[in-house]
Amino acid sequence: MIYIADSGSTKCDHVILKEDGAELIRFKTKGFNPQFCDAAFISAEMGNVAELKSLSSQVTKAYFFGSGCSTPELNQKVKDGLSPIFPNAIIQVDHDLMASAYASYSGKPAVTCILGTGSNAVYFDGNQITKGIAGTGYILGDEGSASYIGKKVLSSYLYKTMPEEFRDDFDKSYGLSRSEILKQVYEKPFANVFIASFATFASKHLKSPFFHDLVYEGFESFLKTQVLYFDQAPQSPIHFIGSVAFHFNKILKEVVQNLKLNMGNVIQKPIDGLVQYFLQYHIDSHKSNA
Repeated sequence: MIYIADSGSTKCDHVILKEDGAELIRFKTKGFNPQFCDAAFISAEMGNVAELKSLSSQVTKAYFFGSGCSTPELNQKVKDGLSPIFPNAIIQVDHDLMASAYASYSGKPAVTCILGTGSNAVYFDGNQITKGIAGTGYILGDEGSASYIGKKVLSSYLYKTMPEEFRDDFDKSYGLSRSEILKQVYEKPFANVFIASFATFASKHLKSPFFHDLVYEGFESFLKTQVLYFDQAPQSPIHFIGSVAFHFNKILKEVVQNLKLNMGNVIQKPIDGLVQYFLQYHIDSHKSNA
């Protein structure tokens, strides 16, 4: 059996296939970003998946693609968390950039972007990926992501630059004081996920010029900083992966068109495209140049 997973910082999608590609089970867990969680957390979460227990020992190949899986040390942390669950499997761990490139591949070289809790971009020629300049995280970077949009929402609330009518709705929706927000951000774990959760507030009020411009600026910054870094970008399709790209699709298209770039595919669930890519090309036939 074959296990494939695609993980962001917030959630992880998992699927187990038979060797012939037939799907056995599909399930979700919390996200496994090794920058924010350890091997024990991964093992505990996976161990709580009841339908996995009868199948896990039969898995012989495991492919995990995840946010934060960017160094051998971080990748080992994921392997250590999965090894007790899949004791008979050869486990490969790679960055979610690889998953995004595979999942969106349409037979042509392209720039593929991740817009979820965080943001990133990669150029994939069909054989190898070329990484961009992202990787600075939600404090210094992640332009256009849910954490970036959420950060702008929170700062506009705290600085009182958010229009009053929306401040009132924010209070009714969350009931958070200034001190509670700052405590969640600076003292508690998974601050990036907490911050990212406020992107939904921007989505709720997108008809307002204030929130439209807030989201637009985030996408514009992402495209100018991370996508146009690639010389191939102006001539290539620009594919997008992730919930933010999906739910803010109209504004994203607007920004892409205004920058005279080529809008490609928008995929909400990378796991679907990843499974299809695996069945068509087999992941082992392509290797990252990282």
